[in-house]
Parts: sequence; C-alpha cells; structure tokens
Amino acid sequence: MRLGGRVWKDGRTWLIEVPLLDVMTQGRSRKDALVMIADAIEVLVNEAGFKVDVYAGRADRFEIGSANVGALVALMLRRQRESHGLSLAEVATRMKQASKNAYARYEQGRATPTLEKLNELLAAVSTKRDLVLTESTVE
Repeated sequence: MRLGGRVWKDGRTWLIEVPLLDVMTQGRSRKDALVMIADAIEVLVNEAGFKVDVYAGRADRFEIGSANVGALVALMLRRQRESHGLSLAEVATRMKQASKNAYARYEQGRATPTLEKLNELLAAVSTKRDLVLTESTVE
C-alpha cells in the first residue's frame, strides 16, 4: 500500500505533505524534503525497524510506503482520529461498537484491516472522506 503526497516550492523552501497522515514538513531542496517526510513519518510511528520508502514521482507528487503496512495504517488511523478531535470512545460509538477496543486494535497495529474495513474505519472518523483507490502514478 502506498499513500500519495504532494511537494511544492514556496520561496526558497520545499514544502511536503501526506494528507492522509496529516503530516507536513519542509526541506531546502525537493530531495531534502523527500528525506524529511520519511524521517517525520518514521519518528511518528516510533517502532524499532520501521522504515518508510519514498517514491519520488513527477515534480509535484510522490508516494510513500512501507514493508510494515500495519504500522503505516495504524499511524494513518490515529492521525485521522486526532485531526478530527475524536476520542477512541467516540469513534467506537460512531461504529456502533460497545467497546473502544474495536477501533483501537487497528490504531495500535495489533490488527491490519482489509480495504473494506479500512474504508469503514476511516468513515467512522470522517464522514466526508472516502478511500479512493487508483493505480500508482509513481514507479
């Protein structure tokens, strides 16, 4: 699984973001910004041995991925929940689950959801966002 991002120049600085992870950073060059986004995500995951792969793509787009899909999905779910100001209990209620553990086990990386389940989990956090699958634009 890969997540898309965008990179652009603002004055002398290159800005870079992965919207689904709600992560943004910057660099002195495009190449530096790509290194910085990988580093930022690895720090946020905070798991020994976790590594982010960056696929540079065209001028304004890139993708990130990891061999550890579970950790990447866990970060995405946590960041999405936090960016929408929701507690685990509130997400569980939206999912019509009695226990907050229904969502937490995915957010903690103890379980990796199917694509259908991932869409359901993201919908519980943001009713205005659909999971859109496309072919990779980056080699």
